[in-house]
Amino acid sequence: MIEILPNDALIVVDVQSDFCVGGALAVPDGDAVVPVVNRLAELFPVVVLTQDWHTPGHVSFASSHDAAPFATTELAYGTQVLWPDHCVMGTEGAAFHPELKVPAAQMVVRKGFHPEVDSYSAFLEADHATATGLAGYLRERGVKRLFVCGLATDFCVAWTAMDGRKTGFAVTVIEDACRAIDLGDSLAKAWTDMAGLGVERAVSADLVSA
Repeated sequence: MIEILPNDALIVVDVQSDFCVGGALAVPDGDAVVPVVNRLAELFPVVVLTQDWHTPGHVSFASSHDAAPFATTELAYGTQVLWPDHCVMGTEGAAFHPELKVPAAQMVVRKGFHPEVDSYSAFLEADHATATGLAGYLRERGVKRLFVCGLATDFCVAWTAMDGRKTGFAVTVIEDACRAIDLGDSLAKAWTDMAGLGVERAVSADLVSA
């Protein structure tokens, strides 16, 4: 069992309507994470929500390139998957899932609002240089360990977990509180990449209050 301590934080990644059933970029079984996240959030002294928050015509949208969704293109910062238009700022799809009940969340990190760069990680934009400010916030709160959950395992969850490790935090991904898109074995690669950086894995039943 893992006891949740005063210097632990839960990072809830992108549990938004567009990533759930009926959404513009629905993650298979994405809705299933909502009740798990709601329970987990009650255990943690520090809770942060992230929210994908794109400009209309964002560079990561397939429609901005006259391309098919899930094709790739090369941008200044590297290879970019081209997504269906999703989580456009201020739209219903960008809102948190209506059943997400995390009243104790103390911070919301919006990401992807720069029109010319995508953002999977809660710490850095996809250029690996533009910081969101989350690391500083967590340090000022005295956080040492991060527990990451949400959508999708192989993209925003994985990038958040890996950047958390690179920033110096201990990181655990809560597997049953995540779901994946899994494009071309992206899930297996994500787990391998996370393990290579020392990201741990757990399930929600492992976590208990101290």
